[in-house]
Amino acid sequence: MTTFLFFLPFLIVFALLAVWAERKLSAFIQDRMGPMEVGRYGLLQTAADIIKLLLKEDIVPTAADRRLFLLAPVLLFTAILTAFAVLPLTSTLGGAELEIGVFFLLAIVSLDVLGILMAGWGSNSKFSLYGAMRSVSQLVSYEIPLGLSVLCVVVFCQSMDLQAISFQQSAVPIAQDPDQVQWLFSLPGLGIDISAVGGILTWNIFRMPLFLLVFVIFFIASLAEANRAPFDLPESESELIGGYHTEYSGFRWAVFMLSEYGVMLLVSVLGVVLFLGSWNSPLPNVGSVELYTWTTGTPGSWSGQLWGAFWIISKAMALIYLQMWVRWTYPRLRVDQLLVFCWKYLIPASLILLFLTAWWRLHWVSYGL
Repeated sequence: MTTFLFFLPFLIVFALLAVWAERKLSAFIQDRMGPMEVGRYGLLQTAADIIKLLLKEDIVPTAADRRLFLLAPVLLFTAILTAFAVLPLTSTLGGAELEIGVFFLLAIVSLDVLGILMAGWGSNSKFSLYGAMRSVSQLVSYEIPLGLSVLCVVVFCQSMDLQAISFQQSAVPIAQDPDQVQWLFSLPGLGIDISAVGGILTWNIFRMPLFLLVFVIFFIASLAEANRAPFDLPESESELIGGYHTEYSGFRWAVFMLSEYGVMLLVSVLGVVLFLGSWNSPLPNVGSVELYTWTTGTPGSWSGQLWGAFWIISKAMALIYLQMWVRWTYPRLRVDQLLVFCWKYLIPASLILLFLTAWWRLHWVSYGL
């Protein structure tokens, strides 16, 4: 229910504003003005573009496989939207609290490969087919380091429930089971108890020394999963005109663009939940000033709902800004560079980090060293 009542409307509004924000950001990086004419500061430019797309004719090429061509954008967007169903929004509000939420999310998102392949094959165009083949090889390859980085968090937290992982990054006073997660709030070997401090110190990326590297791998792999530069080979306009959606127009082309921004939002929220404290406040308690308690709120209260939604969305927007900055800063990789970087560097590094995480969980946590 949360997926349709919150994430679907939010995704549509987010896509409209994100397109405008990315144009402005790229213009700033390249010392240009960006959209200026339609509305104040060009704010209505994206709305004008959407109206234009909706008024365009929905053309199906004569030689295309009509069923595959029409079904591809629907399958792609449905897979991405369904993945939002297991993401928490606040301490008490979110999607389905599945015990295998992480597994469900990764499994359902992998279906976007089928949608892209259907679009490329069904278009019966060499440019579309080349783009689809590139996308399949890229997504299948980078799903491995992405999955291994997520598995590191699962091994450390001993749970695949995203809401449970979120609570483990909370301070003890609002944790679901303080006795069960007591070890999570003391730094092994240092004698530092951070159970009453909360804030940024309880985030996975700071609680576990290796998770900074794991997060870097997760972020790089998420760029490839979202087809974002420097991993935008499936769409590269200079080589493939538009890639797998070259033959699409009007509303169906807009669905592909909405899906791309949907993946950006999805992996950003997932990264926040796994590494950056989820809906928890980054502000720690300082002496008698309970900043964490005030800016996280009590679970189930209105303050808890508002603060939780604010923090998780704010952190996700920061990651999306980083994705946009990377796109307009680094050049596109070649196909061979993309695959070599994944198979020779990211996958071995993620396997080593997974082994070290399991060792840390077993020897430092289980034995209380």
